[in-house]
Amino acid sequence: MELLLDRVTKQYSNKIVVDRITVGLKPGVIGLLGANGAGKTTLMRMICGILKPSSGSISFEGLDASDEMYRDALGYLPQDFGYYPNFTGMEFLMYMAALKGIDKKSAKSKCKGLLKIVNLEDSANKKIKTYSGGMKQRLGIAQAVLNDPKILILDEPTAGLDPKERVRFRNLIAELGKDAIVILSTHIVSDVEHIADRILMMKDGNIIFDGNGAEIHENLEELYLKEFGGTDDE
Repeated sequence: MELLLDRVTKQYSNKIVVDRITVGLKPGVIGLLGANGAGKTTLMRMICGILKPSSGSISFEGLDASDEMYRDALGYLPQDFGYYPNFTGMEFLMYMAALKGIDKKSAKSKCKGLLKIVNLEDSANKKIKTYSGGMKQRLGIAQAVLNDPKILILDEPTAGLDPKERVRFRNLIAELGKDAIVILSTHIVSDVEHIADRILMMKDGNIIFDGNGAEIHENLEELYLKEFGGTDDE
């Protein structure tokens, strides 16, 4: 099982945002680091099929990113995820399950199980407008894995979570990485240090580092700060 990016480029007018990236990604957690404007979000949106590359190709098990069967294998949590405030957590997950083509009986069991995993079981019947930011983020992660995706894209998944919740989700994401390709974009370097099997750093549309923590001879956070000056993530 491999996600292949072959010379993937995205250009707007005279600006190249992603520049001929070629990489193969296998199951595990891939940490994606880079400063604002590095091209990470654009790259993730192309992997999700939301944006079409200007050139190059993205494929998974022989399926192009524009193929419907490719999208069936995909789970995505964008940084700014839209919710329906008057839905309860359970209603929202059931609605998302219907959009993903999951039959009602299977969906109900799946949604209940996910609410338990993300520690929202006691708030399942409360309206989302009463949820804290961290609770909404946990609900977003639950919807992203409803269809048991083989490719899971998480943009700042621990944003709004308190330290205890962050540790809980590091463990959850690490578990998901056993059977799926999980791409985790974050500016919290410690999240990547703790759970990533592989680390990619982007700068000016290029991958400037591809390896694992053991291959970095200095502290990961120090390397990140040296490259990006501590600027906020995309």
